[in-house]
Amino acid sequence: MANTDERRFDVLRAIVADYVSNQEPVASKSIVERHNLGVSSATVRNDMAVLEEEGYIAQPHTSAGRIPTDKGYRRFVDRLSEIKPLSGAERRAITNFLDSGTDLDDVLRRSVRLLAQLTRQVAVVQYPMLTNTVVRHLEVVPLTPARLMLVLITDSGRVDQRTVDLGDVVTEETVLRLRTVVNGALAGRRLADAAAAVAELPESAPADLRDHLTRICTTLVETLVEHPEERIVLGGTANLTRNVADFPGSLRQVLEALEEQVVVLKLLAAARNPGAVTVLIGEENEDEQMRSTSVVSVGYGRDDMLLGGMGVVGPTRMDYPGTIAAVRAVANYVGQILSGR
Repeated sequence: MANTDERRFDVLRAIVADYVSNQEPVASKSIVERHNLGVSSATVRNDMAVLEEEGYIAQPHTSAGRIPTDKGYRRFVDRLSEIKPLSGAERRAITNFLDSGTDLDDVLRRSVRLLAQLTRQVAVVQYPMLTNTVVRHLEVVPLTPARLMLVLITDSGRVDQRTVDLGDVVTEETVLRLRTVVNGALAGRRLADAAAAVAELPESAPADLRDHLTRICTTLVETLVEHPEERIVLGGTANLTRNVADFPGSLRQVLEALEEQVVVLKLLAAARNPGAVTVLIGEENEDEQMRSTSVVSVGYGRDDMLLGGMGVVGPTRMDYPGTIAAVRAVANYVGQILSGR
Protein backbone atom coordinates (compact mmCIF):
# COMPACT_ATOMS: atom_id res chain seq x y z
CA MET A 1 0.00 0.00 0.00
CA ALA A 2 2.87 2.31 0.89
CA ASN A 3 4.45 1.67 -2.52
CA THR A 4 1.14 2.50 -4.20
CA ASP A 5 0.84 5.76 -2.25
CA GLU A 6 4.42 6.70 -3.13
CA ARG A 7 3.82 5.95 -6.80
CA ARG A 8 0.68 8.10 -6.81
CA PHE A 9 2.60 10.90 -5.17
CA ASP A 10 5.22 10.57 -7.90
CA VAL A 11 2.43 10.94 -10.46
CA LEU A 12 1.12 14.01 -8.62
CA ARG A 13 4.63 15.47 -8.46
CA ALA A 14 5.03 14.92 -12.22
CA ILE A 15 1.71 16.67 -12.90
CA VAL A 16 2.72 19.61 -10.70
CA ALA A 17 6.15 19.89 -12.35
CA ASP A 18 4.80 19.75 -15.91
CA TYR A 19 1.88 22.08 -15.28
CA VAL A 20 4.05 24.68 -13.52
CA SER A 21 6.54 24.48 -16.39
CA ASN A 22 4.18 24.43 -19.37
CA GLN A 23 0.85 25.80 -18.11
CA GLU A 24 -0.85 22.98 -20.03
CA PRO A 25 -3.05 20.22 -18.56
CA VAL A 26 -1.01 17.02 -18.19
CA ALA A 27 -2.00 13.73 -19.79
CA SER A 28 -0.92 10.24 -18.75
CA LYS A 29 0.99 9.72 -22.00
CA SER A 30 3.21 12.75 -21.41
CA ILE A 31 3.90 11.63 -17.82
CA VAL A 32 5.15 8.26 -19.08
CA GLU A 33 7.27 9.95 -21.77
CA ARG A 34 8.81 12.70 -19.60
CA HIS A 35 9.18 10.98 -16.24
CA ASN A 36 10.88 7.69 -15.54
CA LEU A 37 8.24 6.22 -13.23
CA GLY A 38 8.75 2.63 -14.37
CA VAL A 39 5.05 1.90 -14.88
CA SER A 40 2.66 1.68 -17.83
CA SER A 41 0.31 4.33 -19.15
CA ALA A 42 -2.60 2.24 -17.86
CA THR A 43 -1.19 2.32 -14.31
CA VAL A 44 -0.63 6.08 -14.53
CA ARG A 45 -4.23 6.54 -15.78
CA ASN A 46 -5.53 4.52 -12.85
CA ASP A 47 -3.43 6.55 -10.41
CA MET A 48 -4.69 9.78 -11.96
CA ALA A 49 -8.27 8.58 -11.57
CA VAL A 50 -7.67 7.97 -7.85
CA LEU A 51 -5.89 11.33 -7.42
CA GLU A 52 -8.81 13.06 -9.11
CA GLU A 53 -11.34 11.23 -6.94
CA GLU A 54 -9.40 12.29 -3.82
CA GLY A 55 -9.37 15.93 -4.97
CA TYR A 56 -5.65 16.31 -5.72
CA ILE A 57 -6.06 16.94 -9.45
CA ALA A 58 -8.90 18.12 -11.67
CA GLN A 59 -9.86 17.98 -15.32
CA PRO A 60 -10.47 21.29 -17.10
CA HIS A 61 -13.56 21.09 -19.30
CA THR A 62 -11.64 21.63 -22.53
CA SER A 63 -8.84 19.11 -22.03
CA ALA A 64 -8.19 15.44 -21.54
CA GLY A 65 -5.28 16.30 -19.25
CA ARG A 66 -5.32 17.10 -15.55
CA ILE A 67 -4.12 20.04 -13.46
CA PRO A 68 -3.27 20.20 -9.74
CA THR A 69 -5.86 21.55 -7.31
CA ASP A 70 -5.06 23.62 -4.22
CA LYS A 71 -5.20 20.35 -2.26
CA GLY A 72 -2.73 18.80 -4.70
CA TYR A 73 -0.30 21.70 -4.40
CA ARG A 74 -0.60 21.50 -0.60
CA ARG A 75 0.29 17.80 -0.59
CA PHE A 76 3.20 18.49 -2.91
CA VAL A 77 4.53 21.34 -0.72
CA ASP A 78 4.08 19.32 2.49
CA ARG A 79 6.12 16.48 0.98
CA LEU A 80 9.03 18.63 -0.21
CA SER A 81 11.88 16.63 1.25
CA GLU A 82 14.54 18.98 -0.06
CA ILE A 83 14.50 22.54 -1.28
CA LYS A 84 16.30 23.19 -4.54
CA PRO A 85 19.48 24.93 -3.34
CA LEU A 86 20.53 28.19 -4.89
CA SER A 87 23.68 28.03 -7.00
CA GLY A 88 26.91 29.56 -5.76
CA ALA A 89 26.52 32.33 -8.35
CA GLU A 90 22.99 33.10 -7.11
CA ARG A 91 24.16 33.25 -3.49
CA ARG A 92 27.08 35.55 -4.37
CA ALA A 93 24.75 37.78 -6.38
CA ILE A 94 22.39 38.08 -3.41
CA THR A 95 25.23 38.88 -1.02
CA ASN A 96 26.84 41.47 -3.27
CA PHE A 97 23.56 43.16 -4.14
CA LEU A 98 22.31 43.44 -0.56
CA ASP A 99 25.70 44.33 0.93
CA SER A 100 25.70 47.41 -1.29
CA GLY A 101 22.68 48.81 0.57
CA THR A 102 23.44 52.15 2.16
CA ASP A 103 20.80 52.16 4.90
CA LEU A 104 17.70 50.29 6.08
CA ASP A 105 15.42 51.76 3.40
CA ASP A 106 17.90 50.87 0.66
CA VAL A 107 18.41 47.32 1.95
CA LEU A 108 14.65 46.67 2.01
CA ARG A 109 14.13 48.19 -1.45
CA ARG A 110 16.94 46.03 -2.79
CA SER A 111 15.47 42.94 -1.09
CA VAL A 112 12.11 43.44 -2.77
CA ARG A 113 13.67 44.04 -6.18
CA LEU A 114 15.87 40.96 -5.81
CA LEU A 115 13.05 38.68 -4.64
CA ALA A 116 10.81 39.83 -7.50
CA GLN A 117 13.59 39.10 -10.00
CA LEU A 118 14.51 35.69 -8.54
CA THR A 119 10.94 34.41 -8.31
CA ARG A 120 9.23 36.43 -11.08
CA GLN A 121 6.42 37.11 -8.60
CA VAL A 122 5.29 40.04 -6.44
CA ALA A 123 7.68 40.55 -3.52
CA VAL A 124 6.88 42.24 -0.22
CA VAL A 125 9.00 43.14 2.80
CA GLN A 126 7.79 44.45 6.14
CA TYR A 127 9.80 47.09 7.98
CA PRO A 128 11.46 45.90 11.22
CA MET A 129 8.96 45.58 14.03
CA LEU A 130 9.03 48.27 16.68
CA THR A 131 8.79 45.94 19.67
CA ASN A 132 12.03 44.11 18.85
CA THR A 133 14.15 47.15 17.97
CA VAL A 134 16.67 48.65 20.39
CA VAL A 135 17.99 52.22 20.34
CA ARG A 136 21.70 52.18 19.63
CA HIS A 137 22.41 55.91 19.75
CA LEU A 138 20.94 59.38 19.38
CA GLU A 139 23.13 61.85 17.57
CA VAL A 140 22.44 65.56 18.21
CA VAL A 141 23.75 67.81 15.44
CA PRO A 142 23.59 71.63 15.64
CA LEU A 143 22.18 73.09 12.43
CA THR A 144 22.14 76.66 13.73
CA PRO A 145 22.79 78.01 17.25
CA ALA A 146 19.07 77.60 17.97
CA ARG A 147 18.18 74.54 15.86
CA LEU A 148 19.22 70.90 16.19
CA MET A 149 18.96 67.78 14.08
CA LEU A 150 18.16 64.59 16.01
CA VAL A 151 19.36 61.35 14.38
CA LEU A 152 17.96 58.23 16.04
CA ILE A 153 19.86 55.04 15.15
CA THR A 154 18.60 51.55 16.08
CA ASP A 155 20.22 48.14 16.08
CA SER A 156 18.10 47.11 13.06
CA GLY A 157 19.58 49.85 10.92
CA ARG A 158 16.58 52.12 11.17
CA VAL A 159 17.60 55.79 11.03
CA ASP A 160 15.12 58.57 11.82
CA GLN A 161 15.94 62.25 11.44
CA ARG A 162 14.00 65.10 13.01
CA THR A 163 14.74 68.79 13.47
CA VAL A 164 13.83 70.73 16.59
CA ASP A 165 13.79 74.47 17.23
CA LEU A 166 15.03 75.26 20.72
CA GLY A 167 13.60 78.78 20.86
CA ASP A 168 16.91 80.08 22.14
CA VAL A 169 20.58 80.10 21.24
CA VAL A 170 22.62 77.34 22.92
CA THR A 171 26.34 76.74 23.28
CA GLU A 172 28.27 73.70 22.11
CA GLU A 173 28.65 72.69 25.77
CA THR A 174 24.86 72.73 26.21
CA VAL A 175 24.43 70.59 23.08
CA LEU A 176 26.91 68.10 24.53
CA ARG A 177 25.01 67.98 27.83
CA LEU A 178 21.69 67.50 26.03
CA ARG A 179 23.16 64.65 23.97
CA THR A 180 24.52 62.96 27.11
CA VAL A 181 21.27 63.26 29.06
CA VAL A 182 19.04 61.98 26.25
CA ASN A 183 21.36 59.09 25.33
CA GLY A 184 21.47 58.10 28.97
CA ALA A 185 17.70 57.63 28.86
CA LEU A 186 17.50 56.04 25.41
CA ALA A 187 20.56 53.93 24.62
CA GLY A 188 20.00 50.19 24.98
CA ARG A 189 16.23 50.46 25.43
CA ARG A 190 13.66 48.92 23.16
CA LEU A 191 11.77 51.55 21.21
CA ALA A 192 8.54 50.50 22.89
CA ASP A 193 10.06 51.38 26.30
CA ALA A 194 12.09 54.38 25.15
CA ALA A 195 9.05 56.59 24.53
CA ALA A 196 8.01 56.39 28.20
CA ALA A 197 11.56 57.06 29.40
CA VAL A 198 11.87 60.12 27.14
CA ALA A 199 8.50 61.51 28.17
CA GLU A 200 9.58 61.54 31.83
CA LEU A 201 13.04 62.96 31.16
CA PRO A 202 12.36 66.74 31.45
CA GLU A 203 10.95 66.35 34.97
CA SER A 204 14.25 65.04 36.35
CA ALA A 205 16.55 67.20 34.22
CA PRO A 206 18.64 70.14 35.47
CA ALA A 207 16.58 73.34 35.49
CA ASP A 208 18.68 75.09 32.81
CA LEU A 209 18.10 72.18 30.37
CA ARG A 210 14.43 71.59 31.11
CA ASP A 211 12.92 73.82 28.42
CA HIS A 212 15.28 72.53 25.73
CA LEU A 213 14.70 68.92 26.76
CA THR A 214 10.95 69.38 26.67
CA ARG A 215 11.18 70.44 23.03
CA ILE A 216 13.60 67.63 22.16
CA CYS A 217 11.60 64.96 23.98
CA THR A 218 8.31 66.03 22.41
CA THR A 219 9.87 65.55 18.99
CA LEU A 220 11.44 62.22 19.98
CA VAL A 221 8.22 60.80 21.39
CA GLU A 222 6.52 61.46 18.05
CA THR A 223 9.30 59.48 16.38
CA LEU A 224 9.31 56.63 18.89
CA VAL A 225 5.59 55.97 18.89
CA GLU A 226 5.38 55.59 15.13
CA HIS A 227 4.83 52.03 13.97
CA PRO A 228 7.33 51.20 11.24
CA GLU A 229 6.14 47.57 11.19
CA GLU A 230 2.99 48.88 9.50
CA ARG A 231 5.13 50.03 6.58
CA ILE A 232 5.85 47.67 3.72
CA VAL A 233 7.85 47.70 0.52
CA LEU A 234 6.19 46.07 -2.50
CA GLY A 235 7.76 45.27 -5.85
CA GLY A 236 7.26 43.26 -9.02
CA THR A 237 3.49 43.73 -9.28
CA ALA A 238 3.77 43.72 -13.07
CA ASN A 239 4.96 40.09 -12.86
CA LEU A 240 1.39 39.00 -12.17
CA THR A 241 0.23 40.33 -15.52
CA ARG A 242 2.58 38.01 -17.45
CA ASN A 243 0.16 35.09 -17.02
CA VAL A 244 -3.32 36.53 -16.73
CA ALA A 245 -4.78 33.05 -17.33
CA ASP A 246 -3.55 32.02 -13.87
CA PHE A 247 -6.11 34.42 -12.37
CA PRO A 248 -9.37 33.72 -14.18
CA GLY A 249 -11.52 36.79 -13.66
CA SER A 250 -9.68 37.75 -10.48
CA LEU A 251 -6.39 39.46 -11.38
CA ARG A 252 -7.91 42.89 -10.80
CA GLN A 253 -9.10 41.78 -7.35
CA VAL A 254 -5.60 40.55 -6.51
CA LEU A 255 -3.99 43.82 -7.62
CA GLU A 256 -6.53 45.83 -5.61
CA ALA A 257 -5.87 43.67 -2.54
CA LEU A 258 -2.12 44.21 -2.85
CA GLU A 259 -2.70 47.96 -2.76
CA GLU A 260 -4.26 47.57 0.69
CA GLN A 261 -1.45 47.52 3.19
CA VAL A 262 -3.55 45.79 5.85
CA VAL A 263 -4.16 42.84 3.53
CA VAL A 264 -0.46 42.48 2.76
CA LEU A 265 0.49 42.70 6.45
CA LYS A 266 -1.97 39.89 7.19
CA LEU A 267 -0.25 37.76 4.55
CA LEU A 268 3.04 38.18 6.42
CA ALA A 269 1.51 37.65 9.87
CA ALA A 270 2.09 33.89 9.66
CA ALA A 271 5.87 34.48 9.59
CA ARG A 272 6.65 34.20 13.29
CA ASN A 273 10.20 32.84 13.42
CA PRO A 274 13.32 33.81 11.46
CA GLY A 275 13.93 31.21 8.75
CA ALA A 276 10.61 29.38 9.17
CA VAL A 277 8.84 29.37 5.80
CA THR A 278 5.03 29.43 5.61
CA VAL A 279 3.13 28.58 2.42
CA LEU A 280 -0.54 29.53 2.00
CA ILE A 281 -2.17 28.05 -1.10
CA GLY A 282 -5.32 29.31 -2.77
CA GLU A 283 -8.32 28.84 -0.51
CA GLU A 284 -6.06 28.79 2.56
CA ASN A 285 -5.70 32.56 2.22
CA GLU A 286 -7.96 34.36 4.66
CA ASP A 287 -8.70 37.27 2.34
CA GLU A 288 -11.19 36.30 -0.34
CA GLN A 289 -9.51 38.50 -2.96
CA MET A 290 -6.29 36.48 -2.58
CA ARG A 291 -7.74 32.99 -3.02
CA SER A 292 -6.39 32.57 -6.52
CA THR A 293 -2.85 33.13 -5.20
CA SER A 294 -0.20 31.38 -3.18
CA VAL A 295 1.86 33.23 -0.59
CA VAL A 296 5.33 32.09 0.47
CA SER A 297 6.48 34.05 3.52
CA VAL A 298 9.28 33.90 6.07
CA GLY A 299 10.43 35.85 9.09
CA TYR A 300 13.77 37.64 8.97
CA GLY A 301 15.90 38.60 11.94
CA ARG A 302 18.82 37.35 13.96
CA ASP A 303 19.05 34.26 16.13
CA ASP A 304 15.58 33.85 17.63
CA MET A 305 14.62 37.53 17.38
CA LEU A 306 12.05 38.27 14.69
CA LEU A 307 12.46 41.70 13.08
CA GLY A 308 9.83 41.44 10.35
CA GLY A 309 8.40 39.35 7.55
CA MET A 310 8.97 39.05 3.82
CA GLY A 311 7.57 36.93 1.06
CA VAL A 312 6.20 36.60 -2.43
CA VAL A 313 2.70 36.46 -3.87
CA GLY A 314 1.99 34.64 -7.10
CA PRO A 315 -0.40 32.22 -8.78
CA THR A 316 -0.97 28.77 -7.30
CA ARG A 317 0.87 27.50 -10.40
CA MET A 318 4.21 28.35 -8.84
CA ASP A 319 7.71 26.88 -8.70
CA TYR A 320 7.41 26.14 -4.99
CA PRO A 321 10.90 24.64 -4.39
CA GLY A 322 12.65 27.51 -6.19
CA THR A 323 10.46 30.17 -4.58
CA ILE A 324 10.92 28.79 -1.06
CA ALA A 325 14.68 28.63 -1.56
CA ALA A 326 14.85 32.23 -2.82
CA VAL A 327 12.65 33.65 -0.06
CA ARG A 328 14.59 31.81 2.64
CA ALA A 329 17.98 32.88 1.23
CA VAL A 330 17.10 36.58 0.89
CA ALA A 331 15.56 36.61 4.39
CA ASN A 332 18.70 35.03 5.80
CA TYR A 333 20.98 37.64 4.22
CA VAL A 334 18.74 40.55 5.24
CA GLY A 335 18.79 39.28 8.83
CA GLN A 336 22.59 39.08 8.75
CA ILE A 337 22.98 42.55 7.24
CA LEU A 338 20.65 44.23 9.72
CA SER A 339 22.29 42.42 12.62
CA GLY A 340 25.66 43.76 11.57
CA ARG A 341 24.56 47.39 11.36
